[in-house]
Formats: sequence, C-alpha cells, structure tokens
Amino acid sequence: MSTVKLASQPTIKRLPSYLHVIENAQKDGKEFISGTVIADELGLEPIQVRKDLAVTGIVGKPRIGFPVNKLIKAIYAFLCWDRDHQAIVVGAGNLGTALMGYPEFNRRGMRIVAAFDMDKRKIGRRIHDTEVFALGQMAEKLKDLDIQIAILTVPSNHAQAVAELLVKSGVRAIWNFTNVKLRVPEHVTVQKEDLSSGYAVLSVKMTISAASARK
Repeated sequence: MSTVKLASQPTIKRLPSYLHVIENAQKDGKEFISGTVIADELGLEPIQVRKDLAVTGIVGKPRIGFPVNKLIKAIYAFLCWDRDHQAIVVGAGNLGTALMGYPEFNRRGMRIVAAFDMDKRKIGRRIHDTEVFALGQMAEKLKDLDIQIAILTVPSNHAQAVAELLVKSGVRAIWNFTNVKLRVPEHVTVQKEDLSSGYAVLSVKMTISAASARK
C-alpha cells in the first residue's frame, strides 16, 4: 500500500500549513527545523506534526530537526505539487475571478489555462491573463487541452449539468465550489469546498470566544 493511501485526509490538509512554515525557515537561511517549532507556529502538538511529516519519508534528527530543503521537496512530491496540473475554471464570476488571480496555485503546480462562462460580456476577455470562452465551446476546447482539474464555480442550478459535460469531455477531477452534491461516475474525483460550512464554524467560534471574554 502506498504512503499516500496511508495518509489521512486531516494529515493531507495540514501539510500545506507545515510547508508554509518550513519555506519561511528556508528564506531565513535555516538548514534544519524541529517539529516543535512547526507545532508552536501553528498551535499544534509536536507529536502530531512529527506523525504527519512521517508520511513524507523524511526523518528528523534528535535535537536537530528535519532538513529543510529535503523536507520541502518531499512535501511537494507527496502532494504531487512537483508536477504541472492544467486546470480550467467554469464560471468566471466573482469567485472564479478571485481563484484565477490566486498566485499560490502557480507556485504549487496548478496552471489555470482557460475559463468558461455563459455571460457574453465576459467571453473573449482575459481575466488575470486567462482567456474566457463561451460555455458552449468547452467540449471542443477541451479536446486540445490536457486538463486534469476543472474548478466549478457556476450557479448551483447549473452545477450538475456542467459536471456531466465535463465528464463527457474527459475531465477526471472536479473542484466543486457550489453547494450541490454532484452525481458523477466512480472514476471521477470530486473535492467539495463548502464556504458556508467554513463561515458557520467561524461564526460559532467567534460567538463562543466573545461570550467567554464577557465572563
């Protein structure tokens, strides 16, 4: 069984945060970083950090820590960020536009090469250097593009229909930013990002924190 299969989803979600801390250490010229330093920076337990980093295959030295350069490369390789993933955005509204302009995607190997929308005012424009095409052109355009990821930010009432079109066009991974649970074949990977859920957690935590402060 591969290391990736052994890694839990929470571990995978924490690795980018570790990477950010480790890359800052690299910028500061540090050759080693301890799990305790990473844990303190992120408010985690050191044992959790060491357990998570074990999936990369890099072992830290007692009282010295992990080799920074090797650990960065290992995390990139584990997350498959050391290779290019071409992506499209379907839905060039406010959220789609923001995602197209997010610089971290390029740094992490994801290249947004095209966008698609139904709004005639957007078709033919370039948003953050990404050309917007008509949604009706998508099937034809995807024949010439080696797309690994489709970022879905269309209105919810169009989400399932667009997902089916993506599947027919050969897309095997959909990053779903709509509030619809997509019905797709088993061979298609869907990652759902529920912004409302994130806001709900923030709102409750904020309220609890405010109540505690008043006591």
